[in-house]
This record gives sequence, structure tokens and C-alpha cells, in this order.
Amino acid sequence: MKKGIVYDKSKKVFPIIIMAIGIVLALALQIMQLNILAVINVAYMCIVVALTILGVLFFKKLYVWNFIGYAVSGLSIVLYYAIWGADAGFGAFSSGKAGWSSVENALFSGADNYNFFIRLGGNILIILPCIIALVALFLVGKKQFDKKGAHFAATTLLTLFLAGTTIFYVLTMNLRSQPNVDRLWEGHDDYLKKVDKNTESKPNVLFIMMDDLGWGDISLNGAIYDTPNIDSIGEDGVNFDNFYSSYSVCSPARFSLMTGRYPFRGYADNVIYPTVDTLSPFAQTRIFNSIEMGNNADGMLGDEITIAEVFQNAGYNTGAFGKWHLGDYGEYLPTNQGFDYFYGSHHVNDMTPFYYVEEENGEYEIVHGTNEFFKDGKKDQSQASEWIHESINNWITDAVKNSDEPFFAYYATPWPHGPVFAGDDFDGTTGMGTYVDCVTEFDYYLGELFNTLEELGVMDDTIIVFTSDNGPALEGSTGELRGGKYLAYEAGQKVPFMIKWNNNDGLWEKGTTREQSAVLADMFPTLIELCGITGDNGKKNYLPTDRTIDGVSILPVLKDDTAVHNEDHPILHMKREKLKALQYTMSTKDVLAREEYKDYEYPVLTENDYITFKYFRKMQNDNPAFFDKTRKNWLFVLTDDKGENYNRTSTYPTIAEELNQKMTDVMKDFKANRRGINQEYYNNL
Repeated sequence: MKKGIVYDKSKKVFPIIIMAIGIVLALALQIMQLNILAVINVAYMCIVVALTILGVLFFKKLYVWNFIGYAVSGLSIVLYYAIWGADAGFGAFSSGKAGWSSVENALFSGADNYNFFIRLGGNILIILPCIIALVALFLVGKKQFDKKGAHFAATTLLTLFLAGTTIFYVLTMNLRSQPNVDRLWEGHDDYLKKVDKNTESKPNVLFIMMDDLGWGDISLNGAIYDTPNIDSIGEDGVNFDNFYSSYSVCSPARFSLMTGRYPFRGYADNVIYPTVDTLSPFAQTRIFNSIEMGNNADGMLGDEITIAEVFQNAGYNTGAFGKWHLGDYGEYLPTNQGFDYFYGSHHVNDMTPFYYVEEENGEYEIVHGTNEFFKDGKKDQSQASEWIHESINNWITDAVKNSDEPFFAYYATPWPHGPVFAGDDFDGTTGMGTYVDCVTEFDYYLGELFNTLEELGVMDDTIIVFTSDNGPALEGSTGELRGGKYLAYEAGQKVPFMIKWNNNDGLWEKGTTREQSAVLADMFPTLIELCGITGDNGKKNYLPTDRTIDGVSILPVLKDDTAVHNEDHPILHMKREKLKALQYTMSTKDVLAREEYKDYEYPVLTENDYITFKYFRKMQNDNPAFFDKTRKNWLFVLTDDKGENYNRTSTYPTIAEELNQKMTDVMKDFKANRRGINQEYYNNL
């Protein structure tokens, strides 16, 4: 009896084209080594399965060329992740669900992730159902059945089984890949090896980073509620009127703090999402980073030199607490980036999965799992401030009592990033809503931490820095500033900044204010200089030479308010790899020395020694009523117009053109040497 399905291996054009596309995609993946191409390959596999189903149902044919294209594409994915994968290859099963432990589940979380055979085995196991379905369909397709209709039924069922296994593979496939970027490991290791381990008389550092706190959200900057403990840092130290984050959204700003570099250098131009997830059909949390950030980056690259690594190699105890948001596995973990200990979340409080971990040596245990943050079906993080405070308070106490070495503590509270929560003792106490309750609670616990420093006798010799990663989102005060989070206007990046160090050897007077600008990337060279970190047998202000450090030390600002962000060191306002605005400060004398401006007697020039310009080449309107309008070729004078209200391009046309040209030069340099590599250094290795 004639079998129900014809096994077609004739040289028809369409099936051969389908096969050829699969071969081209498979080769492209091996050559270009990009995660996005693995996704395109698996999408191709799904299309081939759909065509196979149509062929069986409507033409009663199985095309051998489709089989070949499917197999080649699938095997290319397996080979790619076996060679270039960043973990053991178990895909979405590396889930961040409640109770997960990277210690107990070492293979799933990427232990020995550079072992080719473990990665090969893991990836084969994930695709094995597809292989079984494909082989079974191939064998049944060629077999002669005696019973009428049996061959058609068996082939149809196996075709559907192949579709199901392919969909399962899409949902579970490995999407963690080693970054395909210029790596700087040699310079990284060489620099850290030469950092001098001399901790005698070195101050402690407590760096406090809030999340989405607006410029006007502290009472020292005019908030309509009280933040006395936060204010005390500026009242007993220095408060900055013009301090900027290095980006207007979370992860990139934190990258700059850690590295002293703009996030473009490290493929960190956007929010970093979790790479652990359940079987979500379009799990952006498994694929978003490598595509949005580019070149397979899943967080802050391990070959970046972090401020924590510098202090760790200088002999400091290093700990991070709260929100990390720079990666959740392998080289991206905080304890693989210079911290001895981490307590908190790898992710953001509005992401899924969400959990708190204790982490050491790149291994973590979940101490508060996802399910603990849900009560009555709703997310509940009301205990977060208390948990984080207890952790950092205990760690500092232990570091001081049981070690002769100073500490570097990074206190990265998740607040007041939405959704906001306040503990039971604070919820509803201010009468101003949960946002203010939340900030008030944080301020209370900060005061408790300060009491601990006093009791331990280390307050006077601890450098305390306070700031925010960017401006406010849905709630919060921008003061008089324009815009908000994720915009290049002032409210997106201008944030509170205070620094206190009682034993500062006369660098500044208590309770002073600084007008000149500084930026978050400046913290890397500034803290190294303030703490007297040396390297290569005593070299002061020891900074890496194998790469560009974009930040500059702000000691001149701290000492006597001398401008440091001039034309040679502009402040950048970027968004998704594009430079939206650029600003720098000029001496008023230099402005008036120009022929075209020599007769100007504007108050901003006659009343100030410095003038700060900010230029937009093209920027979206922040007024939603005029969403179709853009600001093009706009020059603001921030010295007397902090709200960015008036375009001064017509007043200072040559300065506007110079800033426009500077924007071109900066982006040209970035694109020519994205990672800021000092090629001469590497040539001399």
C-alpha cells in the first residue's frame, strides 16, 4: 500500500533555499559570535518547523532539505554556546526562584563555566528533545506502513512533537554568552597587582548611593520634609550645588561610579536586566542585555577596574549592600568585582525574579526569596530598609572590631525607586505618602549607622559620601530643574551630593558649599587621591594607564571651588549610545576676551568668575503636549538658568558652535576606541 507521506529529496528550489538560509545563519553565528544571531537561528528553526507542518498537512511531503537546514542551525547554536557560552549551558533552568543557591546548584549557575565539555553537555541536554523528535520524524518519514492512514498519522504527530520540542527549546535555550568585545584583562591584572598594600592611617570610606532620589528630595536642598541625618553630611562637610550623575538611569550611572568611566566604554548604556528567568515566551530578562547593550555584554565587564578592586588590593575590607544592578552571574557578580561580601539584590525592586542574597567569592545563597516579597498576592518590600541596615551595620562593626584594616562600604539602598515601601513603624507617619515615608525611614536608619560609627570610634576618620544614581521618575522633587529620569535635562542627572570627613587635614571647612560642577565618574580618581592609595612602589594618585579614565579628581573643587570640568574634561549627557548634551565651564575672563563678546555686560558675566554652558544638538521636548517638537541647537547658561529655560545660542553663537564640535569630537573618539584602550600600553606588553 502506498505510504501516506512522501519523503521528498528532489532538488526543488524553495526547500533548497530554506536549507541554504539555515547554513548561512549557522555560519554567521560562528563567525560573528553574537547572541542575537543565536536567537535568529532558533527563530529560523521555528519557521522550518512551521513549513514542515504545512508540507505534511497540505502536500503530504517531508522535504529532506528542511531537515538539513533545521539540523545545521540547531547544531550551530549548540557549538556556539559550547565554545563561547558563559555558563554550563542549562539555559532558563538557571532560575532565580525562591530558595535557589548557586552553591548547591553549581552546574546550573555556571561553575566551571570555562570547561568546554560541561558547556557542550549542558547545551546538548537542552536540545536533546529536538534531536529525538527530528530523528524519529526522519525515520518514520522514510518507513513504509501497511495500514492505511497510519503513516500520515504518525508523521503528523511527530511533526507536531518536533514543533513542541522546538518551542520548549526556545523557552529554555542558553542565552548567556561570553562578551565579544576587546578585553583588557592584562592591564586589569597588571594594575591591581601593583597597587600598594599600605593601610596605615588610611581613612574608611562609606559611599551612600540612593536610587532615583531627586535634587529637591533632601531638606538641605529645599525638600518640604526633613532628612536630618542625610543633611548632617553636608552640614558637617561639603554640599555641592552642581553635581551630576554620569547617566540619567540606574545601571550606567553605577558603572561610572565603579570604574571612573562613561558607560559607553563598557557596553553599559542601558538598564541591565536579570539573565535568570522562568519559561517566559519572550523573556526580555534572558535576552535583553546582550542585544540592547551589544556584543553579548550582560553587565559590568569583569576586566573593568573597579574602585572596589583598587581598595581591596590596597588592603581594605570591602562590602556592598543593597542594590547591585550590574549583572547577576559569573564575572558580573559584585564579589567578582572587588567586594569581599555582598548582601542585597542583584536586580531592581520592580524586576522579576527578585530576591536578596548573601554572596562571597562569586557564590551566593538566597536569604530572602522571591515569594517572601509577596503578601496577599501583592509585592511587599517593607522590610528592605531594616534588612539592609542590619547587614551593613553588622559588617562594619565586625570589620572595625576584628580587623586592623580600614573598610570600604558601598551602601546602595534601593530607595526611593518605585514601587516604594516603608516599614510598619514608618508607613503613614509623614502624612505625605509612601515615597516620603520611605525616604524618612532610610534617613532614620542612616542615623543609626552614624551612631554605630561614633560608638566604634571611627566616625572622624571615615569619608562619608552621599549621592543618587539619577533624578526622580514618577515621584520626587526636581526643585526648579527641567526633566527627570532618563532625560538629558538637568533633573535627569543633577543629583544631591555631599561629602564629610572630619579628619580632612584642612582640605575644606565644615559646612561649606561648592558651586563648581563634578560628576559621578570623578569618584574613582577622587577617592584614590583622598585615601592616599599608591601603587608601583609609592606612586601617588595611582591610576590605570592601559585605559581611559574619564573622571578627574575633584580635590581642586573641594579645596577652593576651582573648576575642573573645562573643555578638556566636559560633562556628558548620554542616552543609549548617543550623546544628547555636553557641558563645560569657562573662565568669565576667557569669554570676555573674545572680540565678539568683549562689550557684554550681562550680570551672569559681571557677577561670576566662571560660566557653565550646556549644549543640546537635538533633544526631545519634555512637555508631552508638544511631543512632536524637538529642541535643536540650544545653548543653556546653567550659571544663571538652572531650569534650562532660555536658549542662548543667538547670544553666544561661537560658543554654541564650539560645544557642537566638541560633541562631534567626543563621539568620534568613542566610536574609534570604544573601550578607551591605550594601545601603546598593550604594544609594550
